[in-house]
Amino acid sequence: MSEHSPQEIRAEALESLLVERGFLTGEDVDESIEVYSERVGPMNGARVVAKAWVDPDFRVRLLADATSAIEPFEFQGGEVQKLVVVENTPAVHNVVVCTLCSCYPWALLGLPPTWYKDPAYRSRIVREPRRVLVEFGLSVPDGKEVRVWDSSAEVRYLVLPERPAGTDDLDEAALAALVSREAMIGVAVL
Repeated sequence: MSEHSPQEIRAEALESLLVERGFLTGEDVDESIEVYSERVGPMNGARVVAKAWVDPDFRVRLLADATSAIEPFEFQGGEVQKLVVVENTPAVHNVVVCTLCSCYPWALLGLPPTWYKDPAYRSRIVREPRRVLVEFGLSVPDGKEVRVWDSSAEVRYLVLPERPAGTDDLDEAALAALVSREAMIGVAVL
């Protein structure tokens, strides 16, 4: 028998209580889990990134009007009503934050990581982005510009990472498997 973490025990107790009181059903819980683990999450953003890497026309549309460019994907979930994609290049590294709260493109990246919502990240990444990135294990060369993009209730940002060298022979699915949520926020590279 495996031991459950305190969070798992609390989640199970909360689920049981909500089902017992008639606020939801076990099927409601299963459906929510499916939405956030299979239909909403970083694999959606990774698919967008991979398509941009292999389809130059899509890349141009994505950078010009990301909201329209991703419509054919029919992503479920929210927070992509106004999406802007910013591209990392050899000269520029982009990183995303929401200084007011934790605005975040859920449909593309899933649930925000705890550190993204932390007031220290939200304030420090704006003031000292290079130092914060080093704390994530990413050292941006001195000659490379760092741009910080502040998401809001009106606009969400996604970083289009640079395509890793040596991946010319990979198809979209294999490329998508390389893309991390952290790279699409800009606190990591591939």
